[in-house]
Amino acid sequence: MAQNRKPPAYQEYAATMLASRNFRLMNIAERGLLYTIRLECWENKQVPSSINQLAKYLGCDESEIQTALTDRVKSFFQVKDGSFTCAELEDYRQHLAEIRLKQIEGGKKGAKKTNSIKNEQPNTISASEEGKSQLPRQDGNGSLVQFSPVQKSQRQPIERGNIDNSFVTEMNEYERLSNGL
Repeated sequence: MAQNRKPPAYQEYAATMLASRNFRLMNIAERGLLYTIRLECWENKQVPSSINQLAKYLGCDESEIQTALTDRVKSFFQVKDGSFTCAELEDYRQHLAEIRLKQIEGGKKGAKKTNSIKNEQPNTISASEEGKSQLPRQDGNGSLVQFSPVQKSQRQPIERGNIDNSFVTEMNEYERLSNGL
């Protein structure tokens, strides 16, 4: 089932931002406003570009916005229809959407291939072929389970090797008696 949720985060390389001349010249208030607007643009795609509307939107004093909204901060955004937008974040959002589409297409191709292989398999299995299935089977919970054609006994005698033979003999006898054999 496809989920139509927005990407939860964007990736940003610290070195790229730190290398930006405009970022380096910003004071702390400018940097704080820059990142607040970027976060808002990621979540809501835009913020108001007028100082008084932006101050209301961010819950800040208009004087704080007036002081911090410098040309250096504005250089990271575009004004479009009375709002700041961030082309860098929109490009990244588009990049993630393209990756998601490719994953969906790859999943569909894989499902088609798997289903065609399953359809080619005969529905009846002879006694000699039982337990030799090459395709994983689904259990009741929908998980893929690979069944082994070789069923191992729950109670196998301990193999001889570096273990004292008298111990192995006693353990085997104990297990035989415990099981009422």
